[in-house]
Amino acid sequence: MLLFRWFHFKVVLVAGVGFFTDAYDLFAISIASIMIGLVYGVYLGIKVAAPAGTLVGQLLFGWLADIVGRKRMYGIELMLMIVATFGQAVSGGSLSVNVIGVLIVWRFVMGLGIGGDYPLSAVITSEFASTRTRGRLMTAVFAAQGWGTFAGPLIGWVVVTAFRRHSVHGDNFIKAEVDAIWRLIIGLGCVPAAIALYFRLTIPETPRFTMDIEHNVKQAQDDMRHAFHDRISSDHSEVEFTRIQAPSFGLRDFIAYFSRWKNLKVLIATSYSWFALDIAFYGLGLNNGLILTKLIPSSSSIGDYLSRICIGNLLISLPLIPGSYVCFFFIDSWGRKPIQLMGFTVLSIIFLIMGAAYVKLTGGAGTPFIVLYCVANFFQNFGPNTTTFIVPGEAFPTRYRSTAHGISAACGKLGAIIAQVAFSYLTYQGANDAESSAGPKRLGTVLIAFAFVMLTGVLSTLLLTETMQKPLELLSHDDGFISKDDVRVGERECDVISEPFPRPTLDRHGMDNRQPASRPGPIQRAAQNRPRLP
Repeated sequence: MLLFRWFHFKVVLVAGVGFFTDAYDLFAISIASIMIGLVYGVYLGIKVAAPAGTLVGQLLFGWLADIVGRKRMYGIELMLMIVATFGQAVSGGSLSVNVIGVLIVWRFVMGLGIGGDYPLSAVITSEFASTRTRGRLMTAVFAAQGWGTFAGPLIGWVVVTAFRRHSVHGDNFIKAEVDAIWRLIIGLGCVPAAIALYFRLTIPETPRFTMDIEHNVKQAQDDMRHAFHDRISSDHSEVEFTRIQAPSFGLRDFIAYFSRWKNLKVLIATSYSWFALDIAFYGLGLNNGLILTKLIPSSSSIGDYLSRICIGNLLISLPLIPGSYVCFFFIDSWGRKPIQLMGFTVLSIIFLIMGAAYVKLTGGAGTPFIVLYCVANFFQNFGPNTTTFIVPGEAFPTRYRSTAHGISAACGKLGAIIAQVAFSYLTYQGANDAESSAGPKRLGTVLIAFAFVMLTGVLSTLLLTETMQKPLELLSHDDGFISKDDVRVGERECDVISEPFPRPTLDRHGMDNRQPASRPGPIQRAAQNRPRLP
């Protein structure tokens, strides 16, 4: 039996290309900022702007996707990313406007688009997946982040190498050449986003949103037939569709739902876990170039120096890829919670070792430090970096799924912003000292602090509910919010039936409902297949 149908591969490809672009645009700045610093000087705002925009985008697009639908918002965030990425590549200054100020504005706008991609891609993938393979499908989408992070330094190395070979100045680049290099690296991020745009604009609305929120079962069936190129059949010649007056998105219902501890604790757990993870993931990831600057031997030319920075970033980011695919194979057998607990625990130990023995580990070529850094990146993706993306897309009801995912992800970006500011001032004793020969004197202390934060992530993970192999309807904890009296067929009250569609059809199309009939979920209440007896 195939794990995924062709439409599932399409979802992975379309959503994955977006995540590839997200990671490329976010983490390419680790290299580009070195080049920008050589030309214009070092500015903290360049690194903080994108995470700040991402935070706003996650909250805004997460909320809008629950109000107007996933399909209507999917693609808009990609347009923002394309325009803003191109804007960065052609950023210029004037007598009254600094080029850095323009660049910061464009990176904030790009962050808005990137932020929208998180809840939309997660929720769309989750709502199209079957219970049996939902974890793997979402992991496959998120794995594209590792490829995007790896592609940044790879493209950087290719561009730098090309300039080294064809520059009339050889390895001794002039400022104009360095300026052109970072613009090319950033600007190429438009290409994958443009490729995916058409497919995002034409993807159908998820069946769960159409039935749970819009209460349009017929449209959901039509969308499924179109998406999967086959017929969603029924054993009956006539089908009566049941509709419900389920709670819609609203502040009062939102407060009522999350005022219950069993619901609130899940949101707290997903939000804080992501917050803790991103403090280290972005705190280090966006500063790879600066960390490597202190480990790479001095070079006689700018070209050689930039080439070594790119190669070092390649080595550090490479373990993210196998980490994602190891997680892919275990996510639906081990479970989300055990993998997240393991990841946070291992990262706590690794960061503690890296921080406590920083001076010894970075002696000479710094090989032991680089090796530990690579191991940490492996367990980032075979651990909380993947699971913090998956769980919020599963653990909440359809009407708040995107909003809750956006809140969780935004907490992560808040951690990223705090990490950038703290990393800059603790490591370099202020942004103005970033170029000083003293270097990151306090990096060991920062790593120890990261170890402590990872340990708090272990504690927040304990609040999570395991979501593996559980239908979204059971995980939503909707009991008590939709009563039997809300379920009607035409003008007649009816009993709830355990399955709206035949089980084989549901399992194929990602809508299986394996919960007992005594605990029906929104999809079961929203559509009933009932034969009309003669």
